[in-house]
Amino acid sequence: MGGLNQITDKLTYQNPRTLEIEPWLAESWEINSDVTEYTFHLRDGITFSDGSPVDAKAIAANFDVYGLGNIDRKQTISEAISNYERSEVVDAKTVKFYFKASPPGFLQATATPTSGIVSPATRALSADEFGQAPNIIGSGPFVVASEKLGTEIQLAARKDYNWAPVKLSHQGRAKLDGITILTVPEDGVRIGSLLSQQGDFIRQVHSYDEAQVKAAGYTVYGAQTRGTTHAVAFRPSKALVADRKVRQALLHATNSQEIIDTLFTENYPKARSPLSSVSEGFIDLSSELVFDPDLAKKLLDEAGWKTGADGIREKEGKRLSLGVYDSLNYARSKETLQLLAQQWQNVGVELKLLAGEAGTRTKDDLNPEVTPLVPTKVERADPEVLKSQYYPTTRDQLRQQGGKGLGTEFVDAKLNAILDAIASEPNTAKRLDHTQDAQKYLIEQAYVIPLFEEPQSFAGAPYVKDIAFDVVGRPLFYSVSLDRK
Repeated sequence: MGGLNQITDKLTYQNPRTLEIEPWLAESWEINSDVTEYTFHLRDGITFSDGSPVDAKAIAANFDVYGLGNIDRKQTISEAISNYERSEVVDAKTVKFYFKASPPGFLQATATPTSGIVSPATRALSADEFGQAPNIIGSGPFVVASEKLGTEIQLAARKDYNWAPVKLSHQGRAKLDGITILTVPEDGVRIGSLLSQQGDFIRQVHSYDEAQVKAAGYTVYGAQTRGTTHAVAFRPSKALVADRKVRQALLHATNSQEIIDTLFTENYPKARSPLSSVSEGFIDLSSELVFDPDLAKKLLDEAGWKTGADGIREKEGKRLSLGVYDSLNYARSKETLQLLAQQWQNVGVELKLLAGEAGTRTKDDLNPEVTPLVPTKVERADPEVLKSQYYPTTRDQLRQQGGKGLGTEFVDAKLNAILDAIASEPNTAKRLDHTQDAQKYLIEQAYVIPLFEEPQSFAGAPYVKDIAFDVVGRPLFYSVSLDRK
């Protein structure tokens, strides 16, 4: 439930209503004319919960890891940061960052949940040690009091906390004395604990539970997220989906509205682009995402796929049969893919849901021959989210050559150039033009089929007051109070 959001602060704060970047640990900043140097001036008197100062040296150490990674400690480069070169500690309160090329998304990157600032002692830990919550020392409004690995984390309010984002109405220590975060995988148990007041606030409220929760007088929060939509992406090095006509056919065989009407609620708007409609740079591509099964059949015919005896199309002795794993992180992913399989079967394409343990899934996901498509989405309130999703050295969802894939020969230099431009163009208007170009190109090539905009779904008891959400829908408990009167 965004535990790191509660125990770490960020260099800056992104206002979820205006999207403006506002002061937090940094009271001010300057950017040079060609947007290759960022200088931040820190606030006075801020400390980590272990007593060490939040100074320029600590900030530099954090961003050196985010920008460069650390192989020895198994720490990878943050996908939110591009073109990072080095940091410079100018003085105790001033830190400067240098970049090999303009990173226009860097200021926003300093406000993301993945850019939380931790103490020098924490930063020195390996990735494995970092996975243990009590080891994470931040400067946030809560500290980790204890952890039962995999089941429970206890947070306690930090009594001397007094450096919230400067424009927040609440200042000083958190209103709550503490938070208990429980891991409860079973949907029914989570809902039951909420409605019986054994719990106050829960994550992952599925659409089929919304009516029950609302009927009990509780609040359902469908916090809209900025970033890419819930979609399926193809791995075009796989021979069966290497032909653009096949991918286009499957795009037009997809009835997103039926999926929403069958499985979801009004909190899940139909996708109109690879980007969500509240994202900066969004362009409405609805006219290119039309459900048209007759067109789908025509395109498959043109691609040489003929209907076989069992109704599934065949070509050169191969059946048009595709494998996919559901996502354990997305709302009703399995049911969504099952319905998608029914829709695709109507045009002669078989979509098989694969099953396997975590290790098998991870291995298969790297092999486009086994997983020629994947359910996908990612949140970030900056256009660079498209590069995070589709560039070969980041998430590489298309499995391009030079990325994570095994034996893939597919590469799209034009797409990669557009994504690079988004991550390096300092002129905002031109950058948004590149963002629109990327969305258009992804659909033109049918690399991705957008389905719906997936919110961060939560529910809270009526006595939970002043819950807030960040720009990607993660909850913030700093200002929350409980009014059980």
